[in-house]
Amino acid sequence: MTPGTIEFLLAFADDEHLMGQQHTEWIGIAPFLEEDMAFASIAQDELSHAALLYSIVADSGEGGEPDDQVINRLAFDRSAAEYRSAQIVEVACTEWAHALVRHWLYDTAEDLRWSLVKQSELESLRDAAAHAAREERFHIRHADGLIDVLLRTPDSAKRLADAVGELLPLATGLFDPASGEAEAIEAGVASAPFDTLLPEWADRVQTRFPDIDIGSISAPAFTGRMYRHDDFAVLITRINSVRGIDPTAVW
Repeated sequence: MTPGTIEFLLAFADDEHLMGQQHTEWIGIAPFLEEDMAFASIAQDELSHAALLYSIVADSGEGGEPDDQVINRLAFDRSAAEYRSAQIVEVACTEWAHALVRHWLYDTAEDLRWSLVKQSELESLRDAAAHAAREERFHIRHADGLIDVLLRTPDSAKRLADAVGELLPLATGLFDPASGEAEAIEAGVASAPFDTLLPEWADRVQTRFPDIDIGSISAPAFTGRMYRHDDFAVLITRINSVRGIDPTAVW
């Protein structure tokens, strides 16, 4: 596996990993029990997607270590500068409306992202895409159902609109290509650049939130996923503090 392909897969895995970790923050404190259960289930799905992607890198022999050690190291032991996650999965969403909107924005983008690797030359990635695509559809259906209900109430609709306005610029960073994307496409790992699907995603966002002029929301320039959000350090410290309870555990 080429270095570019590894970089491409790590960016994908890092997004899934940190999004799953962010969802776990709502277990036990979501507005009602059903959402505790839903976010727990969705978190488990995203973390399993991350594990699949990290395992593909591990299977490539990256580092020459046993696979479980490589997966743990990739998920938890890299420096902040070595992560390639988008800032939308790093930012803290302490308000329920923001957590729900991020959930919808992220999974709608991921539904498109997995479609680019469903015919990958990597059999393990094709299998992961088939598995993940089914789950992403359920994630979107969950978010859509709750948003439909909340949009009927003016106060809730305003909270959602405010969350979209704040999070949409960061969410466009999901389409920011890691440095290895072109190499991965050339190798047949992915079928096209992810940012070619940005217009389709934007159309889905506008359809979902028709009262928001998303064209007026300025997105930051793409930077190759090289810069971490200010909230990243707190998040990764919290993740590793839990991991520290049993340092011998494997992920």
